[in-house]
Amino acid sequence: MELVVARVGRAHGIKGEVTVEVRTDEPELRLSPGAVLRTEPASAGPLTIETGRVHSGRLLLRFAGIKDRTAAEALRNTLLIADVDPAELPEEEDEYYDHQLMDLDVVLEDGTEIGRITEISHLPSQDLFIVERPDGSEVMIPFVEEIVAEIDLEEQRCVITPPPGLIDDRAVIASARDAEAEAEAGASPEAEKSGDDA
Repeated sequence: MELVVARVGRAHGIKGEVTVEVRTDEPELRLSPGAVLRTEPASAGPLTIETGRVHSGRLLLRFAGIKDRTAAEALRNTLLIADVDPAELPEEEDEYYDHQLMDLDVVLEDGTEIGRITEISHLPSQDLFIVERPDGSEVMIPFVEEIVAEIDLEEQRCVITPPPGLIDDRAVIASARDAEAEAEAGASPEAEKSGDDA
């Protein structure tokens, strides 16, 4: 199975190093010296990692055969792809590979269907599940312990306990007065028009 583990960023210095945007929870395993990675586009690779180091919080890699800034810059935006055994599991108990989470059914604790995971977005602060709902719309679910209560790979489901408002139809209106005001605002388009004329 193929996993995208990083995306090449800009060249760093003049000796062929590049910054990389890491897309794996195990960079020390996937992006270590000696690793051979396929690329997208395929014409850029395969690439063999020669050295790796962290500089100012960013991972810098140098690939075999990439000796100067011009060659490094030519790799910008290239995706680095590792071959992973589909049966392989992360070392940590509560960690998952993206391919394990894709297509899981997302449900509430009472069994109410929310949708299924179609994409996982890796942001600097947290990961997000992009969930496609039965009506075709999408909702984003932060992959955090407070919201994702259970992941059951055998049952192919993800149980969530979202706070009010995260899933649009579960928003809670603070008071009856707010509900009345909202209903009145929706029922009187003339009020909006008169404001425009002023």
